[in-house]
Amino acid sequence: METRRPLGFLLITPLGLVLLAVFVAPIAMMLPTSFRHYGAGAAAAPGWTLENYTQIATDPYFHEVLARTFTMGALVTLVCLVVGYPLAYVVARSTGAARSWLTVLVVFPLLLNLVVRSFGWMSLLANHGLLNNLLMTLGLIHAPLHLMFNLTGLIIGLTHIYLPFMVLVLVAALQALPKDAEAASATLGAGPMKTFFLVTLPLTAPGMFAGSVLVFVLTISALVTPRLLGGPAYKVMATVIYDEFLSDLDWPSGAALAFVLTLIALLIVAGAGLLTRRWTAAQ
Repeated sequence: METRRPLGFLLITPLGLVLLAVFVAPIAMMLPTSFRHYGAGAAAAPGWTLENYTQIATDPYFHEVLARTFTMGALVTLVCLVVGYPLAYVVARSTGAARSWLTVLVVFPLLLNLVVRSFGWMSLLANHGLLNNLLMTLGLIHAPLHLMFNLTGLIIGLTHIYLPFMVLVLVAALQALPKDAEAASATLGAGPMKTFFLVTLPLTAPGMFAGSVLVFVLTISALVTPRLLGGPAYKVMATVIYDEFLSDLDWPSGAALAFVLTLIALLIVAGAGLLTRRWTAAQ
């Protein structure tokens, strides 16, 4: 065993170096910039400062943006979980060609370009889009519903985008269930509903937790869909970072915001991993 460990370490070293270059290096380059002064006409002015982080911590505007971002992430995650679990259950319990077709339908949205999907939702949710025109034609509403440039449109669009991730994680969790657990519950006299709530749901809780963390982290860092469906006035962290870098050319403030968002995402992932390990150990 002692002779195999160095060999295994050497085998994963190239992948580790690639991950360091792709993920860690940009963060390491961004951190010093976040402590620089803003310089008009330049990426950053000479000198060091904590002003960028102080502004994030004290400015009510950034507090509102952070609250809006986390609210959006929590609601999208909740909707994906509520909608995704029954869908994942059907996929996991189906067999043969039915499972293959259902899996294709779940994965198919991922094959479409993100911008195309967002523009598709814009044509559906606009004040005179397909959905509002249909509802007004049927006489169900007399004025267009405001489904764009607000939280409602973002939840709809982001749920469509990230629902496949939730479903795939839950399908894996459902397929990993012990095959005799549900059968033993039925043998002991529990009905299908009782078996689901007392056996299936608790045993798939780690998968639900992992899928929720994945969707939440992806949602709070989303840019394209919030930019298109939220519009220029509905700001979340990713759109503010984009504006700081490319519109205001304030690289230090943009780097500070990006680093804060990255740190929050890393803390969420690390905390989720710790809780999952404790949950698994307690089972």
